Amino acid sequence: MLRIAIMALAGVLSAVGAARAVVAIDAMNHGARAEAATTAAIAVESEDSTLASAPAAASVVKSSDGHYWAEASVNGSRVKFLVDTGATAVALSLADATRLGISPSTLTYNRTVITADGKARAAAVQLASVAIGGARVENVDALVIEKGLETSLLGMSYLGRLSRFEATPQALILRQ
Repeated sequence: MLRIAIMALAGVLSAVGAARAVVAIDAMNHGARAEAATTAAIAVESEDSTLASAPAAASVVKSSDGHYWAEASVNGSRVKFLVDTGATAVALSLADATRLGISPSTLTYNRTVITADGKARAAAVQLASVAIGGARVENVDALVIEKGLETSLLGMSYLGRLSRFEATPQALILRQ
């Protein structure tokens, strides 16, 4: 009987100790949540106070096909791009180059590039400006792809000159 009473007492003490630990952990978590909320509020306040000096930004919504399709103003004309962080440079289809006033027949196709369809020849050009929303970059190196590119690609010769870009599950955020 004494043994049962000692075991019961040990059980009660263990339960009390466990309850205190849970209360202490909950208090720590509550404190951490409060601290995180305060930090978030400070960050938002910080962003608001520096909004005027923040770099221009644009948001490219993720398409239902899982890709980021950007509507850009290139030299003042509209071009639809597939955002491609794996592309070294902005790559223009022949159709888009022609719409931009670039004459593909006068270009020198002296570069070899690897596309999804294999090797292709390309000609170097420079675009006066590429702008997506407020994220504008001037004097952007680009390539006109001679054959096999149906959609122009927004590559790193534009993206790499931004101050930052980040992909979220819903959109690609571009900052000038």
